[in-house]
Amino acid sequence: MTPLEGQFCADSVTYRYVDLPTMLGASLARLPVVLRLLFENVVRNMEGEERAEAMAAIVGWLETGTSEAEIAFQPGRVLMHDTTSTPALVDIAAMRDALAEAGVDPHALNPVLPVDSSVDHSLAVEAFAQPGAADENLRIEAQRNAERYSFLRWASKALKGVRIHPPGTGIMHTINLEQLATVVTTRQRDGNPWAVPDTLIGTDSHTPMINGIGVLGWGVGGLEAQTVMFGMPVMQRIPDVIGVRLTNALQPGVLATDLALTVTQRLRAIGVSGEFVEFFGPGVATLTAGERAVVANMAPEYGATTGFFPIDEQTLAYLRATGRDAAHVALTCAYAKHAGLWFDPDNAPRYTRTIEIELASIGMHVAGPRRPQDLLSYADTAAALAQFPFAPKSHVDGMPRFPVAIAAITSCTNTSDPALLVAAGIVARKARARGLTVAPWIKTSLAPGSPAAAAYLARSGLTDDLSSVGFDIVGFGCTTCIGNSGPLTPAIRDAAEAGAVWPVAMLSGNRNFPGRIHPDLNLGFIMSPPLVVAFALAGDAERDLSREPVQTAPDGTPVFLKDLWPTREEVAEALAMGADPADYRRAFAVASQNPVWAALPSADTARYPWNPRSTALRRPPFAALDQGSQLGNFDAWPLLVLGDDITTDHISPASAIPKDSFVADFLVSRGDDRNDLNVFASRRGNWEVMMRAAFYNKTLVNLLKPGVPTAHTVHVPSGDVAPIHEVAQRYRDEGQSAVLIAGERYGTGSSRDLAAKGQRLLGIRAVIAVSFERIHRSNLIGMGILPLRMPAGVSPQTLAIQPGDVIHVDADAEALAPRCKIPVRIVRKHGAVEAFDATAAVETRLEVDLLRRGGVIPSILHQTLAQHKPALATS
Repeated sequence: MTPLEGQFCADSVTYRYVDLPTMLGASLARLPVVLRLLFENVVRNMEGEERAEAMAAIVGWLETGTSEAEIAFQPGRVLMHDTTSTPALVDIAAMRDALAEAGVDPHALNPVLPVDSSVDHSLAVEAFAQPGAADENLRIEAQRNAERYSFLRWASKALKGVRIHPPGTGIMHTINLEQLATVVTTRQRDGNPWAVPDTLIGTDSHTPMINGIGVLGWGVGGLEAQTVMFGMPVMQRIPDVIGVRLTNALQPGVLATDLALTVTQRLRAIGVSGEFVEFFGPGVATLTAGERAVVANMAPEYGATTGFFPIDEQTLAYLRATGRDAAHVALTCAYAKHAGLWFDPDNAPRYTRTIEIELASIGMHVAGPRRPQDLLSYADTAAALAQFPFAPKSHVDGMPRFPVAIAAITSCTNTSDPALLVAAGIVARKARARGLTVAPWIKTSLAPGSPAAAAYLARSGLTDDLSSVGFDIVGFGCTTCIGNSGPLTPAIRDAAEAGAVWPVAMLSGNRNFPGRIHPDLNLGFIMSPPLVVAFALAGDAERDLSREPVQTAPDGTPVFLKDLWPTREEVAEALAMGADPADYRRAFAVASQNPVWAALPSADTARYPWNPRSTALRRPPFAALDQGSQLGNFDAWPLLVLGDDITTDHISPASAIPKDSFVADFLVSRGDDRNDLNVFASRRGNWEVMMRAAFYNKTLVNLLKPGVPTAHTVHVPSGDVAPIHEVAQRYRDEGQSAVLIAGERYGTGSSRDLAAKGQRLLGIRAVIAVSFERIHRSNLIGMGILPLRMPAGVSPQTLAIQPGDVIHVDADAEALAPRCKIPVRIVRKHGAVEAFDATAAVETRLEVDLLRRGGVIPSILHQTLAQHKPALATS
């Protein structure tokens, strides 16, 4: 053995491992656990001088709690979902075509890491509040998405190591928790078994949910995932690490959702943006793995890359509860303790910054009505809605002015913790016993993250109780959380069109940006599953449930929230009644045998046979060998000027395609039914649709010319107002460049690479913003678009860009370096010139290289081509 190795015995097998306690000595306890995991990864995957420098840099981080040094991180696997894997796999199919046309065997292009993809983002809530809703929604889903699903089946056969989990198997993050994550895994190396940490990256910003059980993983864009799945490491600066010290314990009645929303508000308040977050202190030990997973899941909402909880007894308890093998649980325990990764509640590592949260001080909360970091007491929804003055133009009997239009128990965030679903079921049981019902205008739904939930809810006797108040299971997928809420009820739709109401969504999801839940809803509150049931019963988003009755029972008795809220003992009793570790493997196996999925036809060819008439899948033009760098010195027209908090939902929507939109017109002209266009997310394999869908959001304001129709802008030379994609095409035809100007937190929200691909398709060469959300910044670079940060004091408002202003960017490819200054000049319409130095939002040398090559896809293509040139020369 080398000095870097140790060994231990588990279940009569001797394993080798990277011996962190020996290597780090006294520094081990001071180092955050996330950095110990990065250190282990460096030792195991790097070599020679590069490894020595990286190890020294991580230890050196302890001096200041920050570092500019870059390290390589090599995850063990990649996790995707259908609406990110579809465009990624479309890219790979197109790259295989490009290579074949260059004379290379298309079989040469294959992922080198295991790739798991779930089909969880396409399920829409069409049928609800009725038995059999889940089966009906699954049938509709398969019918609508048959072509795309056939493509995914082709990919699983044509590409080595790609595994697709079919519809009905659950949400990717729940599948990861319950099925895929090993916490500790084994590898054969030099003929010896090694124990190593389970690590991954995922193409969804909520990948950090797995941090709740001690697995290091985070979300990246689909483009960065492509670099990793083809063998390139994640190159990153050694991260700053924010320590969140938890003390005491949650009070009875306070739930994991309340803690997650509190953490989100506290960390956003101190300006977390891309740092790693690690939880420590004695309060951690009081939280179950399910509760930790809820908090970890919200990492993108609090601006972090991770929300990490180290391995301890709660991790082992979760593995046992979800049916993991006893020998593997023992291996996990032994490895974590030997490797210095076991959680010590008394340890206080060195962090970049630290905050403290006393768990006992947290109350019952909601967040909204437009951002997940806007924390409120559950009693203050009326005060939050008061900032939106609304005088009804008419009246609908029995319907309040801010009615609950959607009440959805949805999202991996909360439905992966059985305690939260059981708590919702107990509220429903108590409401049923008092004869309470939900108003018919409300669209209710229950979409657990896992089919195992159906088993434990049934065994605990709560399924019928939930059904009695409209919360029948509608399927196992993201549904409302991702915008697949289906149509509103006719009563709400008619009342809203008459100006009688301003409808509101109540959901247990993770995001409530305007238009995300439903294109016609711009107000929504995030809350725990039992509170969703309570507000559905109330029917009124302005109801103060702390002092007003939820509803009056048929016998005239006012029923208050305290009459319905479950005790800790009631939740524990129901969990014990419903628990069966065998459920998880059994339910997943049954769901994986989806007969409709298995019957879908799919090609058995190395290259995908594109259908020229398809409106779901089209070979993208950017997956080609002739796509080069967009760097250089250039003059550009501003295509759009936008304000703060522009989300990826604004840039590349996922909700239903409005049938009166020009996107709908395009699809109808190609033979689609205007009344059944599905959601934007289902079209991410068709670049022509997504280019037209870019920035299609009714709430988006184009500061270049306020008041223009949705997804329109001004063609500066002519003054014409037209759809954005048409203006972009005119600029291309005229040989003109385009840039985009934005405010703070540009690209917050989901990690969809189509938000960056759409901008590349529009010909945008640079995005100049006050600040960027981490994953979107990476995706822009992956598409060869230069992200530039404005200097302090400069914003879209201070720039006041007007039609006719020209923006000059001096982005010389050879001079580009991480965080270098990029001169920008604005030549005003009347000749005045203003200049400032922007900062390249480029963090690593790998990102510089990607920009010089034109992005991820050209890099992979040219790398593969170079590897096979000798074969071409001799063939």
